[in-house]
Amino acid sequence: MITAIVLVKTSVDRIPEIAEAIAAIDGVSEVYSVTGGYDLIAMVRVRHHDDLAEVIPARLNKVPGVTSTETHISFRTYSQHDLEAAFSIGLDG
Repeated sequence: MITAIVLVKTSVDRIPEIAEAIAAIDGVSEVYSVTGGYDLIAMVRVRHHDDLAEVIPARLNKVPGVTSTETHISFRTYSQHDLEAAFSIGLDG
């Protein structure tokens, strides 16, 4: 699975509608409203690298109200939650 973190600038008065439109795109797993230099962060998860082109420039960037994006592709995932889940497989109670 390939994960991309997409930082999104939007029309500030339409953040909720824009976030909902982005969240409805296949391949977008979560959208966060955030503080700072960007208005939203979208987490994109796809099976193939080429699928990113369909999700980000072809759909997400074309949502009305999206003014710019910056995309970061992850190399690895480090998560305490994932590690705990992996080590508890097969253990009951």
